[in-house]
Amino acid sequence: MAIIAVAAVKLARLTNGRDARLWAISAILMAVTALTGAEIALLFIGAGLVMIGLEAPPSFRRRAGTSSLGVVGARFALPTGLTARFTVLTGVAGGGTLIALALFFLKAGAFIFGSGLAIVPFLREGVVGQHHWLTERQFLDAVAMGLITPGPVVITAAFIGYLVGGLAGAGVATVAIFVPIYLGVIVPGPWFIRHRDDRRVRAFVRGATAAAAGAIAGATVVLTRRAVVDLPTAAILGAGLLFVWRFRNREPVLVLLAAAVGILVKGL
Repeated sequence: MAIIAVAAVKLARLTNGRDARLWAISAILMAVTALTGAEIALLFIGAGLVMIGLEAPPSFRRRAGTSSLGVVGARFALPTGLTARFTVLTGVAGGGTLIALALFFLKAGAFIFGSGLAIVPFLREGVVGQHHWLTERQFLDAVAMGLITPGPVVITAAFIGYLVGGLAGAGVATVAIFVPIYLGVIVPGPWFIRHRDDRRVRAFVRGATAAAAGAIAGATVVLTRRAVVDLPTAAILGAGLLFVWRFRNREPVLVLLAAAVGILVKGL
């Protein structure tokens, strides 16, 4: 949680600068995420549109605009009532579960703004709150696993997929989370290069990224309430904040040190 909190602050400072409007967007998204315990993905798009209205008001020449701004805005209707039938040892999962995993991670991959950690609140709402695939503790373990390895987003997704659907679930989650990124960024890459100085594009990205920083901060509040349960875990959080703020790019070391401390505390 210390790592995610500091990442949210750094992202907000980098994106928002001294722009009070962007800080307001971050604050609103932080409050909404902290109060609801969920990421409302449409607010990301809304934040981008607000900034377009403020910085580059359209002259009513409505082009496809926001639908091609690196956002696959499809709101997939995820199947409900599906239970995670899996056998971890054999890696076998029901077909319905794999389809649900694929649709969920397609949707998740479409709403990564500004930082990979922006996906954390979205994942929590889906796998813990909506589908009940994982417990809160299992989800925190998945986040920690991602943070101690290169590429935290894909590792977290693969780890969640494995817990839900074994090896098949890990493969489906890994592929699905990259498909929107490929279709939304790599394929239209030449278009982005041509329009990178467009005021509307820049305004949308600034607004959406400010929203992402707020959502990350709000998710930190939600997850910290579950992770910090006693004085030792509170002490680890405090020490973690100091460590991350003082040392750059040493997050895996921090997670491993904190895990060792946790083992020692539980062993006493």
